[in-house]
Amino acid sequence: MDKNVVKRKHLPTLLSMNAKQKAINLFKKNQGLLRTAEAIRLGIHPRTIYQLRDEGLLEQLAKGIYRLIEVPDFSEPDLVLVSKKIPHAVICLISALAYHEITTQIPHFVYVAIPTKARPSRLEYPPLRYFRYSEKVYSSGVETKLISGFPVKIYNIEKTLADCVKFRNKIGMDVVIEALKMYWQRKGTQIDKLYEYAKINRIEKILQPIMETIVSQ
Repeated sequence: MDKNVVKRKHLPTLLSMNAKQKAINLFKKNQGLLRTAEAIRLGIHPRTIYQLRDEGLLEQLAKGIYRLIEVPDFSEPDLVLVSKKIPHAVICLISALAYHEITTQIPHFVYVAIPTKARPSRLEYPPLRYFRYSEKVYSSGVETKLISGFPVKIYNIEKTLADCVKFRNKIGMDVVIEALKMYWQRKGTQIDKLYEYAKINRIEKILQPIMETIVSQ
């Protein structure tokens, strides 16, 4: 048999293997998680993604989001997934309280802040609760935390508390009181900073008697 014919017969397999290995390497460089659009921009063909998925090398976490199986599971996967799928989302309220460890509540949703005019994104998983923030309130107190190497936007602890007071009728006053008590009892509280965010949220008059009661106990 002609050697050139043999080479041509093996060429598609070699190309397939090269494409798969390239895709795996690119996933590893991105902490094992990519959106389909990101993967395509990096030069990974959709066909390669589906092939790796069908072979059990990629896991589809949600529509258009894939994780490399060999990479260890990351902490706070729901927060990472939301951040990956909705870049303008900021983790807020009970989800942020849980991250900052000042609540005993277990969030059944990921609480997400978006600008007033932004359109909520559709995400099959995890379940979300959207809260619309005015531009000033939305942009204040945002921090970017690295969770398993992934950047996640989340409100700092004082801004989170001020937001919880603002949305007390949505999340429950008992949740707010518990969080403020836990905050007061921990080291490194910054009450002045808390009142700065309370002023931005226009809830200083609501916060003050609550804090006075907590401090006097």
